Amino acid sequence: MINVTILGATSTIGINTLDVIKRHRDQYDVYALTANTNWRKLEQQCRAFLPRFAVLRDEASAARLGEALADTSVEVLGGESSLLAVAEAAEVDAVMAAIVGAAGLGPTLAAVRSGKRTLLANKESLVMSGKLFMAEVNRSGAVLLPIDSEHNALFQCLANGSAAHSSGVTRLILTGSGGPLLRVDPVRLATVTPAQACAHPNWKMGRKISVDSATMMNKGLELLEAAHLFRMSPRHIDVLIHPESIVHSMVEYEDGSVLAQLGNPDMRTPIAHGLAWPDRVTSGVPPLDLARLGDLHFEEVDIGRFPCLRLAREVATQPQSLSIALNAANEIAVASFLDELIGYTDIPIVIESVLEQTSASEAPTIDAVVEMDGHARALAIHRIKTLR
Repeated sequence: MINVTILGATSTIGINTLDVIKRHRDQYDVYALTANTNWRKLEQQCRAFLPRFAVLRDEASAARLGEALADTSVEVLGGESSLLAVAEAAEVDAVMAAIVGAAGLGPTLAAVRSGKRTLLANKESLVMSGKLFMAEVNRSGAVLLPIDSEHNALFQCLANGSAAHSSGVTRLILTGSGGPLLRVDPVRLATVTPAQACAHPNWKMGRKISVDSATMMNKGLELLEAAHLFRMSPRHIDVLIHPESIVHSMVEYEDGSVLAQLGNPDMRTPIAHGLAWPDRVTSGVPPLDLARLGDLHFEEVDIGRFPCLRLAREVATQPQSLSIALNAANEIAVASFLDELIGYTDIPIVIESVLEQTSASEAPTIDAVVEMDGHARALAIHRIKTLR
């Protein structure tokens, strides 16, 4: 029996992880479920799976959950330290790292440092800490398995899951649907609403990542993540628009071969792959019917339409402080857009302003990463005030 902790259980990834586990209760047991403040959803999940622990980062929400689950065997904990504890507990075999944004860095690192099989759905951890994060993976012997559909696809197409250990790799190709605004007239982008930006045509995702998909910042963050995960120069990582979201990514080899991983746009596929690797289990995803699907389309990215991707590519070869600033400014800008404090086209303006004010330097420690992240967030908040 494999004991699993799910960090971010009430997120889309967390919900889908529980759906896969439900199909294989004879193989997986839920050790801990965690969330930020959503105690009502976590209560439902706890009653269905009866984990040993339930953790809420917000201690007031944890108190409410404790009262609600008083009639069960579930032990409720609160606070950041409890998140770290259930990520690194000796009884845990695998950790699904699905906390959205920079908030996931600490608990994800705790899992890695304790040598867990870590299913990485929190791309921001690698974007922020890069070499430091991968050094911890190598030091601890943790098994790091990418869960983002694009990186999971690349992992499946590479020998030993790494371009550094695969013979003849010349290029990694990330695919992206282009999101819900791909065909919208550029002059109308300034009036795009949060609801429109979140209406993804293929994927069911949380609001933050849905906006990142619309701006294609998600591809920028994925480019940064892929460079660290697969030890590949960003110069050899490309992005293609693929509206159908069937080909999840590709690997090009020097003999002209291109290997691709295909599947229906459903996160249960990479989740099941990560849980079972190197074996396979059913995920609940319907088989892919290529004959019924018909054509698959690909096109180059219009950087003028997607300035966030341009900014991410520009920082990809720069010192770590700029990647940290990019991610922090994007989180603040997207949250402000969702709160209707700024417009859709203000998002890249905020990010570029923060980057211009950030000096290029490496982050020698995780504490330095956190400090740089906080500084960039303060710059973003100040810039947003000038736009309101």
